[in-house]
Amino acid sequence: MKYQTKKRALLLLADGTIFHGKSVGGKEGTSFGEVCFNTGMTGYQEIFTDPSYFGQLMVTTNAHIGNYGTNAEEVESDSVKIAGLICKNFSYDYSRPVADMGLLQFLENNNTLAISDVDTRALVSYIRDNGAMNAVISTEVDQVERLKEELLEMPSMKGLELASKVSTKEAYFVGDENATYKVSALDIGIKKNILRNLAKRDCYIKVFPYDTSFKEMSEWNPDGYFISNGPGDPEPLKSAIKTAKDIIESNKPLFGICLGHQVIALANGVSTYKMHNGHRGINHPVMNLLTGKGEITSQNHGFAIDREETENHPELEITHVHLNDHTVAGLRMKNKDVFSVQYHPEASPGPHDAEYLFDQFIELIQNSTIEKTEV
Repeated sequence: MKYQTKKRALLLLADGTIFHGKSVGGKEGTSFGEVCFNTGMTGYQEIFTDPSYFGQLMVTTNAHIGNYGTNAEEVESDSVKIAGLICKNFSYDYSRPVADMGLLQFLENNNTLAISDVDTRALVSYIRDNGAMNAVISTEVDQVERLKEELLEMPSMKGLELASKVSTKEAYFVGDENATYKVSALDIGIKKNILRNLAKRDCYIKVFPYDTSFKEMSEWNPDGYFISNGPGDPEPLKSAIKTAKDIIESNKPLFGICLGHQVIALANGVSTYKMHNGHRGINHPVMNLLTGKGEITSQNHGFAIDREETENHPELEITHVHLNDHTVAGLRMKNKDVFSVQYHPEASPGPHDAEYLFDQFIELIQNSTIEKTEV
């Protein structure tokens, strides 16, 4: 193993706290974002390429990152979406047979700054106590005062619209054009594995940009609609909320995941709020209130919907609850074929306990198609 000489680096939090580390090599300089942590023990490549993490500095709680390299088939979007990586031990060598590239080269190819040798246990403990906040990682360790001034100018994640930064610019198709079902998907930060899960269930999907109207999405005459995951605050997504309202009024099946879940809630007049830390990991416990069964889920979100407003809403029913903090993890409309979850049933990375939700969506489409045929 070649000895790596590392330059000094630092993490500066918005409250002035500094954690010291070293540059992993490759890109040097400075990167700003909201600091957050993910507790997953695997799946770093999928995490780094998940559009929901756009604009965030990712702290990985696993002590070793990079030890199994990267594989081109395991990305969740066309590029790395995190603003930067913060880890304890960075592995330059990897031993996974199917890996086609080391993590350092992967990050270099995506112009992503990464620092290691940070006391991530202390850092995660600090973030848990003090909440997610803006931060900067940098190899410019002698420019702390300047970095503090620049950090003060960074906008808060609260009120920040980021879907436009990660959404497709033009509509595109996924799957077999001769598939049984057609689904119009609103891309506000969609993951590739969501599309894979729909395609393998005999769906032909047309993916639309984040600001597409219901009229344009409906012209393709789909059997159902989907609103994806994504980054940032859901409240500024006025066009997506309007589109969700119009889909609901159309009485066609609608499924939403993560940010899409929040958009559906807002379309029903239920407010959202920024969480102290959010949920980011692949072992979050959820209770399905309809079946009484527990699920281990993959989650990634910093906002949530108001539980009291959801409980008091005459048209909504809470279907899933997060068992750690009792936040709303899923809902459905009582008189519409509309449902959503705050977590990721497509996992990638993570458990597959919740994959049945895609089957549930297909069942709604099937029933809706039968009803239309009978009429």
